[in-house]
Amino acid sequence: MIEESDNFEHRWTQLRAFLMKQFGKKPDLNAILFLIGIQELGKGITEFTKEEKQDLMHIATCKVFSLSGYYELMHVDEEGWPHYQSVKPLPFTNLKEQEKMLRWHILEYFNQLD
Repeated sequence: MIEESDNFEHRWTQLRAFLMKQFGKKPDLNAILFLIGIQELGKGITEFTKEEKQDLMHIATCKVFSLSGYYELMHVDEEGWPHYQSVKPLPFTNLKEQEKMLRWHILEYFNQLD
């Protein structure tokens, strides 16, 4: 499922460079998840509480993993916040694998936006 390491790392570096040009700062994994969460919420950049920022990152994680059927959108609440449910367990064996799989799904998310 996850592609060859060299190409994968190259694509990840390209994505981070692209986002750096857009925002003036090289984003880490959490910052990218935050941006995806804002995109999925669809309300634009505004002030968010600490809890809302955590919720945005959770929305992003669910959204990107929904691309492989691990989560599905249940509904969007009256305030416009999407709610997901787990459909099947994530196959993580360690933290390094978890991060790589998350990064791979983020790349797929951005590929679908093109």
